[in-house]
Amino acid sequence: MIATASKRTLESTHTKDAIEKRIEANLKSDHYLGDFLLGAIDGTVTTFALVAGVTGAGLAKEIAIILGVANLIADGFSMAASNYQKAKSDAELLESVRHMEEEHIERIPHGEIEEVRHIYTQKGFSGPLLEKVIEVIISDRKQWIDTMIQEEHGMPLRTPNPIKSALSTFFAFLLIGFIPVLPFFLPFTFESEKTFLISAIATGLAFFGIGFGKGKVLAKNPLLSGLETFFIGGAAATMAYLVSAWLKNVTGLS
Repeated sequence: MIATASKRTLESTHTKDAIEKRIEANLKSDHYLGDFLLGAIDGTVTTFALVAGVTGAGLAKEIAIILGVANLIADGFSMAASNYQKAKSDAELLESVRHMEEEHIERIPHGEIEEVRHIYTQKGFSGPLLEKVIEVIISDRKQWIDTMIQEEHGMPLRTPNPIKSALSTFFAFLLIGFIPVLPFFLPFTFESEKTFLISAIATGLAFFGIGFGKGKVLAKNPLLSGLETFFIGGAAATMAYLVSAWLKNVTGLS
């Protein structure tokens, strides 16, 4: 559910100056929330699933530490590299489409004008107003190309910086994903079940915190968002624990 702002708040954010500042800020900013959340959730899920698997199999806590840290570094880097490649590919695709539209406008401008006419006819424009809209758009080559990129190809005009996207994913994976394995580094001596319980509680709070923060940023119900992330992460970890416990009994591992 999206939070409803008061009329006064809405009015204050829709003045001429406020609109200009907000749109200008959006045009200049890069949004890496999705990359951060992806890394945080995946890092926490995979690391806790591993910890749960080690505990379910009855292995020593040192194994959880070794595998947990190795997982954080290897999987975190792998995920960041994949995100880098995706962002880079998106940027290259955007550039390719831009060059293609530049060539089409240069070689067959009449055909591109007809495409603009079709697009805005579909939006409800007609008659002299339609012709005026077309005239304004094709009077500026960059605006014309941008229009075709957005309206014909359904692509954004900007893509995230591949390096920033990868770093957002990697650091979120490391920082938040370290929470499940952190209790195993405690200097106190606990039975493995108690250490795992501490890890489970800490991880549950991390899952809920990630979802709660996401809900706040996206103006959704933060409680429901937190619970959703909590149950999704908990389901993955529970499956890993049960499978490992079952395999322990099947193989006779002690």
